Amino acid sequence: MIRNLQLIVFDMAGTTVEDGGQVPAAFAAALRECDIALRDEELANVRGASKREAIAELVARHAAAAWQGRSDEVYASFVRHLERDFSRGVKPIEGAEATFDFLRSQGIKIALTTGFDRDVAGMLLDALRWRSRADAYVCGDDVPRGRPAPYLVFQAMLATGVDCVHRVGALGDTTLDLQAGYNAGVKLNIGVLSGAHDQARLSAQPHTHLIASVAQLPHLLQSLD
Repeated sequence: MIRNLQLIVFDMAGTTVEDGGQVPAAFAAALRECDIALRDEELANVRGASKREAIAELVARHAAAAWQGRSDEVYASFVRHLERDFSRGVKPIEGAEATFDFLRSQGIKIALTTGFDRDVAGMLLDALRWRSRADAYVCGDDVPRGRPAPYLVFQAMLATGVDCVHRVGALGDTTLDLQAGYNAGVKLNIGVLSGAHDQARLSAQPHTHLIASVAQLPHLLQSLD
């Protein structure tokens, strides 16, 4: 299996980066400013999505007339809240960097993808000192549609020069990650239990494997050889 893989596409928050609740907290705080209060379940449903797309949809669906057409303002507030929270520190999920090193040793390329726009992703990458960790970084504003559409995976393939989706694996912690991997047709569509969604939610989605965290990926790949 390892020798047939050319690329692993990773999600960031909750998959390779510790999710301390900053993202849903910032999301909820920004929406409260336009008098939208979401239940925890509603917040969980947008985990993994393009944040700009999700905010635009929620404003259109729930906001009063005075806020219609102003989703960019709500998104800007989300970014401000997130920037404040990220400034307090972010950490990689334990084992993430060792997994990257393992993939490098096997000649497998690494792409980091996210539903954040590039401005927010850049804050994360700089805080983690990960600018040189991956072969490609694909953000929500790099593609025409976010997850569950497959374009983050396809853009990662374009950026890394990988042509065959059957030589690609994808790793994520949300139902939308798994739906996007399935829609892209990746060879390995792996859910991790370290982030937003639990085993019950992930197991109901199309997947090839579920693992506790990114740290278990090297063992999984070796066991499939």
